[in-house]
Amino acid sequence: MDQGNTAFVLICAALVLLMTPGLAFFYGGLVKAKSVISMMMMSFGAIGLIGVLWVVFGYAIAFPSGKGLIAPWTIDWSAIGLNSLLEVPKGAAYPPLAFVAFQATFAIITVALVSGAIADRARFGSWMVFAGIWATVVYFPVASWVFNFGLNKDGSYAYGGWVTKGLQDMLGVGAIDFAGGTAVHINAGAAGLALALVLGRRIGFQKGADVPHNPPFVLLGAGLLWFGWFGFNAGSELGADGTAAIAFVNTLAAPAAALLSWLVMEKIRNGKPTSVGAASGAVAGLVAITPACAALTPIWAVVLGLLAGAVCQLAIDLKFKLGFDDSLDVVGIHLIGGIIGTLYLGFFANGTGLIYSGSFAQLAAQALAAGAVLVYSFVLALVIGFVVQKTMGFRVKDEDEIAGLDTVVHGEEGYVLIGARV
Repeated sequence: MDQGNTAFVLICAALVLLMTPGLAFFYGGLVKAKSVISMMMMSFGAIGLIGVLWVVFGYAIAFPSGKGLIAPWTIDWSAIGLNSLLEVPKGAAYPPLAFVAFQATFAIITVALVSGAIADRARFGSWMVFAGIWATVVYFPVASWVFNFGLNKDGSYAYGGWVTKGLQDMLGVGAIDFAGGTAVHINAGAAGLALALVLGRRIGFQKGADVPHNPPFVLLGAGLLWFGWFGFNAGSELGADGTAAIAFVNTLAAPAAALLSWLVMEKIRNGKPTSVGAASGAVAGLVAITPACAALTPIWAVVLGLLAGAVCQLAIDLKFKLGFDDSLDVVGIHLIGGIIGTLYLGFFANGTGLIYSGSFAQLAAQALAAGAVLVYSFVLALVIGFVVQKTMGFRVKDEDEIAGLDTVVHGEEGYVLIGARV
């Protein structure tokens, strides 16, 4: 066993786990002051719930013994509870449980990302029920489609999901998704869109009606996300080597470029570059580079960042034009950013992209992967959200939304200032 690689994987897992509290600050700063606790609790609730489900059965579903679509006969039933993974196979670079821990943090933040679409109007208990069902029937299977590593006899891991291995058998190239552009961002973005439609619009929904109550929280959250994202992307190599290094550099370059292009677009469109815009631009670049971080040269990563920042800045206005209330722009940043990063590889992926190979095969693989995840997640999230709304009630009452979810749902206030009104 390689202790260096073991340490690398475990440290990267800790970095990715930090991203969810970072997301809580990012989302928390964007909502109303009287809903900040409610918003942050949806992220922390995901840590607790998905952390337990992953250990009990999530890993067994996401990394089955079969190589195709999830089915009862392909689930690794011996991995239920993880007891079968306690021993380290001979020749393995790191303990199987290190990989389990790393992938658990991906499941947690993917679920937490969805919550941004329904800020200011969702019941916490109903959110937790939705999160558990959606993780089970959507995220865990989709993770298998993309990340399904099979353990070889020598202890090494090999791809086996249909998005990678299956499309390679069909098209000659598999879809490239190094760290989760489809499984995490398109998946969460599609689910967020579905829930936004189920819960409907907030009271008084219109452009400019709701402004972030705490931009410093937004910047802090973006900084923590960016810090953790180095573990997210570079860690997906599962080893401290040259591929991890290029993923690390691209995780710096793309969001930096996206931050700049977002601010330029803000200046052109609104007259002023904002701190929230800087944070949002960085996150858009991080989303776009996630699937592509190990398959691009740094200069193409910069170009991707410039593209993602500009396009996502425009995309956040789609909700006003189309009439769906995606509170914190999960669709505009994660769904659109994930699609951009995934399809971009069809043109610029090292060796297999159109400009290198002259073939559209890689683009076709990327489009099939993105489309399949988008449709699967959207349809099932719509059904699950609708059932939860009709049975338990997903949206709070109008009077509770106006009063603020912190006191109504959690009995707490985010800011208790003596002699001042918040």
